[in-house]
Amino acid sequence: MPELPEMENYRVLLSEKILDLPITGVIVNRDKSINKEVQAFSQELVGNRVIFVERRAKHLIFHLANGKRLVLHLMLGGMIYWGTEEERPDRSTQVEIQFGEYTLFFIGLRLGYLHLLTSKETEEAMSDLGPEPLDRRMNAERFANLLKGRRGTLKTTLVNQHIIAGIGNCYSDEIAFAAGLRPSSKTQNIASSTELTERLYHAMQSVLREAASEGGYMEMPLMNGDTKTGSYDEQCRVYDREGEACLRCGGTIERVEITGKKAFFCPNCQNEA
Repeated sequence: MPELPEMENYRVLLSEKILDLPITGVIVNRDKSINKEVQAFSQELVGNRVIFVERRAKHLIFHLANGKRLVLHLMLGGMIYWGTEEERPDRSTQVEIQFGEYTLFFIGLRLGYLHLLTSKETEEAMSDLGPEPLDRRMNAERFANLLKGRRGTLKTTLVNQHIIAGIGNCYSDEIAFAAGLRPSSKTQNIASSTELTERLYHAMQSVLREAASEGGYMEMPLMNGDTKTGSYDEQCRVYDREGEACLRCGGTIERVEITGKKAFFCPNCQNEA
């Protein structure tokens, strides 16, 4: 599932392509991927323009010239592609938004969605999300306050969108590795230690910033000639590397299940808190 770095990469690249271009057509191949009747959805978009692309947690929010918002959540298996009809990927699309000769293809929206909302409805939809980990207002002290009183494991805490927004399975494991902590570590134990909390905070910052700058781990390019998207995949230290040698200590990466979520870690150099 795309996480904060993947969606931030999409935001940056799309902002260079689609802003202020008139929307010339809309194709909906799966009604359940949108929240309006197809005709009403299309009428709202055709002739409209995207004036700003925002990311909130794992969502992209396309701000339209008429004040409405298109809210995208790709969920599991979702991705997008920008290109001409000749460049379109050999994949089924659920929604297509046309900008003249170029189209923004929405692919794999079986669980994901593209909803047309008012500004107020968008705020309400995002209201239960936790703060952004890379927000300029986030610091070690505020992060420590987020952990206070929390129970459970490090893994479940990091992926809980109500506590902090945008982190999922991949980057929770990468952050735990960077901090030298096992994903199964108890959050309350980390919160009781200033040293561990600060180490975790700095690990979160460094991993997410590096991953976003490298285009995240999703391998499919966003457009023809895109060599950035997915380039972080080969840099993952533990995620999806079960049985491989740890790049830090040479130990063997293991996979476990933590409350139904897979987690990858090195038992040799990641400690239990």
